[in-house]
Amino acid sequence: MARTSIRDFRSEDLGRIVALWEETVPPQEEPVYGLSEVLASCQADVAVVAVGEDEEQLIGAAVGRAAHEQGWIVYLGVRPGDEDPALGGRLLDALERRLADQGIGTLCSLVPAGEARTLQAFTDNGFALQHELRYAERRIPVQGRDLALLRELGGRLLPRDRWDSVGGMVREKDLLEKRLVMPLSEPEVAERFGVVPPRAVVLFGPPGTGKTTFAKAVASRLQWPFVEVFPSRLGGDPAGLAAALRETFSRIAGLEKAVVFIDEVEEIASHRKGDPPSPLQGVTNELLKIIPDVREQNDRLLICATNFIRSLDSALLRHGRFDYVLPIGLPDAEAREAIWRGYVPREVLADVDISALVEASDGLTPADIEHAVRRAAQGAFERAVDGGERATSGPSTEDCLRALGSIRPTVSPEVVEDFLEDIESLGRI
Repeated sequence: MARTSIRDFRSEDLGRIVALWEETVPPQEEPVYGLSEVLASCQADVAVVAVGEDEEQLIGAAVGRAAHEQGWIVYLGVRPGDEDPALGGRLLDALERRLADQGIGTLCSLVPAGEARTLQAFTDNGFALQHELRYAERRIPVQGRDLALLRELGGRLLPRDRWDSVGGMVREKDLLEKRLVMPLSEPEVAERFGVVPPRAVVLFGPPGTGKTTFAKAVASRLQWPFVEVFPSRLGGDPAGLAAALRETFSRIAGLEKAVVFIDEVEEIASHRKGDPPSPLQGVTNELLKIIPDVREQNDRLLICATNFIRSLDSALLRHGRFDYVLPIGLPDAEAREAIWRGYVPREVLADVDISALVEASDGLTPADIEHAVRRAAQGAFERAVDGGERATSGPSTEDCLRALGSIRPTVSPEVVEDFLEDIESLGRI
């Protein structure tokens, strides 16, 4: 399948929009918005297009306009025969992001009843069908003041497909789905069963196992803003790290909803010891005060990640602060296959023995596999240029296996053994 990318509409796309319209709108049909309105909105409002690798062929387009606090989909079309069933949803997602910048709170569309494929794209993307008019509506998760505050905090709303893009790791995904996503996304149902939605969790595991990826995936699944707090950046505040941390969480409290992420939390919450106390002990004390405040706020989830859970201060892991302490281990075979397929160039994917690479990469992290692919690609590139084999377009199975044999795994067997012990002694599932 050819690679498809989505970008903003350009003036030179106008003729291609007309051609796409003729392919996607039957002559006998009376669309809600005519071609002239679509073309006018392409130039005056907001439009995104999907193009192939050469950018000559326009595969799909989504056009919208903002009216007060509502955004309207003027046109959504995908060329018949396109092999990507999710392209309509990706176009809607891109259009929503651009319209959200204009302060709209709801994104709407009137879909003719006969447009089954278009209708499917809307419902798959979170739109609710209203009344017999087939009125599709979706409330934009972040809007107005929250949008400005989110930008100030360096946060963002992640694409909805982030969760699905995490291949394999079925046990971890199932655990996160049931413990975190379900109670937070269905609070009324959870309340009926006496389930208290989580407010703070710890993800722990060896370096490079995807803890940050899972934190982002949870935010994507919930469609809550993702805000990452970087203690190293706050350390330069004249008021000190503890005060800067307190101020940051005070501002985050202004968001309606948020997934707040602190990576390598052991750097600011390690065991307190020493006389006199170290400067970081004040930061640990501040974090211990912040967590109860976070727990009192609805629609808020604090995720802390650590590579070295044994180094965390014991007070941090007591019951009442973190609801769960969840292990994230090395990628399983299914996950490694998804990682290889994501990194190996599509042009040579069919010729590469993925199953052999999956077996050879057991015990490696996603970052290890990425490094191996890059190294294999560089070797294949140099060989092609030096040997005049410019027709080749990517690494072979042998290139990848050779690269695997030359890299040092991030996670040693000793670290894996410690991790398994930590699951038994410190995990809280």
